[in-house]
Amino acid sequence: MIRDKNIDMTTDSSGIGIPGGARAFATTRWSVVLAAGGGESVQARDAMGRLCQIYWYPLYAFARRRGYSGADAQDLAQEFFAELISKKRLAGVERVSRFRAYLLTAFKHFLAKEYEYAQAQKRGGGVLAVALDAGDADRRYAVEPVCDRTPESLFERQWALALLEQALARVESDYHAAGKQALFDALKPGLTSGAGLAHAEIAAQLNVTEGAIKVAAHRLRQRYRDELRAEIAETVSNADEVEDELRCLMLALSG
Repeated sequence: MIRDKNIDMTTDSSGIGIPGGARAFATTRWSVVLAAGGGESVQARDAMGRLCQIYWYPLYAFARRRGYSGADAQDLAQEFFAELISKKRLAGVERVSRFRAYLLTAFKHFLAKEYEYAQAQKRGGGVLAVALDAGDADRRYAVEPVCDRTPESLFERQWALALLEQALARVESDYHAAGKQALFDALKPGLTSGAGLAHAEIAAQLNVTEGAIKVAAHRLRQRYRDELRAEIAETVSNADEVEDELRCLMLALSG
């Protein structure tokens, strides 16, 4: 789904405009894919391609934790996504309502049943499904905590982080388009790590009142939460599942 680029503006008494307005639940990328079934519509292929682009690293990390080398994990993810996008693998999955659940189940099946087939093909010779950055994947996996996380729990954590990253990028894009990049940059550390500058310091930097910054920080947090729910909505087939999936996300981050 192509998201509306229009920006709603909420203005407090200080005159600081805050990009806002949560996106309503509409036809989502995953809904489009499911509706197409095993079809070849451009809309469904684009929707699946976008979902794969966002979530390829969680599957890469899953394969690495299962014992595959970096090169094999990358190749397997590429082959898997190529099949999802170019072949009719979606027929009969109407009852799978969440992309996360479908993705991991399908990838497990791929590893168990189709690895030999993938190995027999010329690596990189098929249709490029998504652009996988092997160097970036290796660097990211190298800093994964050394712990007893199962491949499944590592996948869940990386799925959660991918959604947080997409939500934050979306919020930043809206602030930038509204001419509020400096405000976003000043407030972002407090949003993501809790270690940002004091509101008084930010107010001095931006030449506004401390009260205005407190209001802006509150609205940014709310905007981030709203965008995270909207990102989750892109990966489920109906609005009733958003809150449950949000709870799963929080659990994955805290586990």
